[in-house]
Amino acid sequence: MDKIASPSKTKEIVSKYGFHFSKSLGQNFLIDNNIIDKIINGARITENSYVLEIGPGIGSLTQGLAEVAKKVVAVEIDQKLIPILSETLKDYNNTEIINKDVLKLDLHSLINEKLDDKETIVVGNLPYYITTPIIMKFLEEKVPVKAIIIMIQKEVAERMKAKAGTKDYGALSVAVQYYCNVETVLNVPPSVFIPQPKVESSVIRLEVLTKPRVAVEREELFFQVVKDSFGKRRKTLLNALSSGKLQINKELLKETLATCGIDEKRRGETLSIEEFAQLSNELSKIL
Repeated sequence: MDKIASPSKTKEIVSKYGFHFSKSLGQNFLIDNNIIDKIINGARITENSYVLEIGPGIGSLTQGLAEVAKKVVAVEIDQKLIPILSETLKDYNNTEIINKDVLKLDLHSLINEKLDDKETIVVGNLPYYITTPIIMKFLEEKVPVKAIIIMIQKEVAERMKAKAGTKDYGALSVAVQYYCNVETVLNVPPSVFIPQPKVESSVIRLEVLTKPRVAVEREELFFQVVKDSFGKRRKTLLNALSSGKLQINKELLKETLATCGIDEKRRGETLSIEEFAQLSNELSKIL
């Protein structure tokens, strides 16, 4: 079958079905097969791979995945795209389309029922406004996936892989790195999409760790310490944590920070993930 990911083929498909792009769903279709090949290589897809794709659109990336992987299950929220996908992917019997909102799915059941409970690779070209909730759903619910390879806004990718002490480092950096190794596969210009987005994109690979990067006594407390620490970036740790959601007593907090060897005048953006773990584990003894 002809490659879907070309300007002429994409326009032909869109015209044939009278499809109108939805701004609210953030729809931008890839029209460059070189980019698709690089995404598939970055995802390390082989003939034995089980793939869960999120947001297949008209099937541009799905087609490339289906030609390599053992099985591809693609979840598409837009009902208007289902008849298009049925047509564009009709030659691939290793592909299944599900018309659902991925944020409302039981992902454990989906992988068990549709992907033979195999170790799964997640691939997607996501609407940028929904990127973080979808990624965090996979990580927080501990869905059994090997890696997540996602096209996202370049600025968000930079935040996910940022290190302590840099301007992009924040609660998102700590949350993602708690669960994953993070690397950028490639940066993608707006010109390879129809319609063109107004921002640059990056394909990021999240290699899910077999266990979290640091050992914490209480995950919920760990993440709340992180959120409170970054809640007001100009505040010192002492002021941020005493005035945040946790409302920690200042004197107890001073003692705990001293026990951890962390200067109370430091700000959250200077703490490494290991220091956040140490701090939350000490706080778990008094909270």
